Amino acid sequence: MKIHYINILLFALPLNILVNSTKNPYITSHKLTTKTIKSHRSLCECNLYTSIYDDDPEMKKVMQDFYRQTSQRFEEYNERMQEKRQKCKEQCEKDIQTIILKDKIQKELTENFSSLQTDISIDDIPTCVCEKTVADKVEKTCLKCGGVLGGGIPGLGLISGTALYSINLWKNAALAAAIQYATKKGIKEGIKAGIQASIKGVNDTFGLENLCKPKWMSIFTANNYNNQDLLIAAIKEEYVTFVDSGISEGYGVLSYYRSLYGQESKVLHVLSENAKRVALKAGKAAQQATNETTKALTLEKTTEITTVSTTYYTAIIASIVAIVVIVLVMLIIYLILRYRRKKQNKKKLQYIKLLKE
Repeated sequence: MKIHYINILLFALPLNILVNSTKNPYITSHKLTTKTIKSHRSLCECNLYTSIYDDDPEMKKVMQDFYRQTSQRFEEYNERMQEKRQKCKEQCEKDIQTIILKDKIQKELTENFSSLQTDISIDDIPTCVCEKTVADKVEKTCLKCGGVLGGGIPGLGLISGTALYSINLWKNAALAAAIQYATKKGIKEGIKAGIQASIKGVNDTFGLENLCKPKWMSIFTANNYNNQDLLIAAIKEEYVTFVDSGISEGYGVLSYYRSLYGQESKVLHVLSENAKRVALKAGKAAQQATNETTKALTLEKTTEITTVSTTYYTAIIASIVAIVVIVLVMLIIYLILRYRRKKQNKKKLQYIKLLKE
């Protein structure tokens, strides 16, 4: 093969030309060979039962693997089916034996029913342990509940005892505080009543109106309203002032005492006695007011505290009683069911003994 370049219209056009040359041995020439082809074929010339893959070793290997795996799976399937058939056969035999046994037991019981108790039914025949009745479940539940509640009652009793003790301590402290408060309040009310009684006694007994003087204000206090000495000294001082002034207006009945008794010593003695009575009345009024106020407040506060503590006591005691009642009910139900179960077990033992005989 030779390559020639020709420049046409200012650009190069490569041409590949194949040249037949006998000089170059590497160039081979191809010649067409014509053979006569038959226009028809007979059946005897082709094998209808042969496959194109029979002589292929790879396909033979693949087919052998396929046959081997298929046969292996069929064998496994047959093994599993045999196991299932065996299990089904055993189960069927067990069911048949159970049915035969029940029929046999029923027949024997029917024959020997006259020798047993008349209240025994076929339902009393012993069954599997796993088949538990409602009574058995209720019995076990009652036993568990009773055990739990019964075990919790000591702790509940301890808690309740602690709560009751705490409430009792609170009640005692509250009562003491209430009594203290009532006593203080009664003393205050008694002082007020004593001062008012002292002022009223001075007005009623001596007729003095001008009691706003400093000496009277110092007497009508919480510490001096029933002081006899101070009251006598104040009345005597008023009488001396009355005598020195010579004026009767504003001094009440002092002029009457002077005209009645005459002598100054007698008048002062009478005034002192009257002042003592005023002081004693003021003290009695204060004591009476103190007692009444203290008693009323103590009763009121005690009632309130008792009501609150009683409410707590009632709630705690009610809860304890309710839990105890629940435990007792559970225990009673458990004992009843246990007695029935023992009775049924006794009947079952009679059946078993009869069947063995």
